[in-house]
Amino acid sequence: MCGCYQETENQEVHQPSLSRRDLLRGLAGGTAIALAPGCSTVATAFTPSQAQMAQAAGPAWAELKQKQRASTDPRYTSRVNRVALKVLRAAGENPAAWEVVTFDDKSLNAFALPGNKIGIYTGILDVMENDDQIAVVMGHEVAHVKLNHSGQRYGQSAATQFGLSAAGAILDSRSPQNSQAIQQALGVGAQVGFLLPFSRSHESEADRVGLRYMPSAGYDPREAVRFWTKMAQAKSQAGAAPPEFLSTHPADSTRIASLKAEIKAMGYEI
Repeated sequence: MCGCYQETENQEVHQPSLSRRDLLRGLAGGTAIALAPGCSTVATAFTPSQAQMAQAAGPAWAELKQKQRASTDPRYTSRVNRVALKVLRAAGENPAAWEVVTFDDKSLNAFALPGNKIGIYTGILDVMENDDQIAVVMGHEVAHVKLNHSGQRYGQSAATQFGLSAAGAILDSRSPQNSQAIQQALGVGAQVGFLLPFSRSHESEADRVGLRYMPSAGYDPREAVRFWTKMAQAKSQAGAAPPEFLSTHPADSTRIASLKAEIKAMGYEI
């Protein structure tokens, strides 16, 4: 699914300096971008490689770890580390090449950054009934990284904001415009304790690919339906969720229906 873009050769994205204000202001990480006809092909032609995006994400990851406290509670960390090991191996990855951090935060959230970085919050772990449900989220985040969704978002943002003729040129990191495009691609955060999701299409793709890792890791993909049903209930208790067309996350009903269809295609009965 990730072979539809062309990596840019011999171009390097240097690390932008992300201040706390940059992290906490509106970085349009999950904004759906409408391209003119033909723009999507040009945008993917300027999609940076995973290595380039990893370099760009380094400062954001370092600052997140500095500003948010990592949990040392084994009730959380042992579960996360155990599941991450199995899911990463099922995804064909070397777990030693990944960094997975459990953050002590009650938000119902998890996120991925380029460079094999995954963060998961204790708040969402409290909702999870078993390791299978942790694997649902872990597989989803691993898929975001492996599919280079941040790089794809960068290509779209570059072509859309600066015009097709300038899309390649802004890969020069000395341009402040390029730094802005990188920040938008990372979607590091708009407010304390909240990280922006990817676009609806990227979220749905990560759902599907993440499910495929679960059987090989020894987990039941049907738990995805149970988990997202619980998340819908948790959100309804916290307040009404925005309509799907106002949100970059798929509506809960849409997500659950898509998960059920994918699980059936994998040979499971729902």
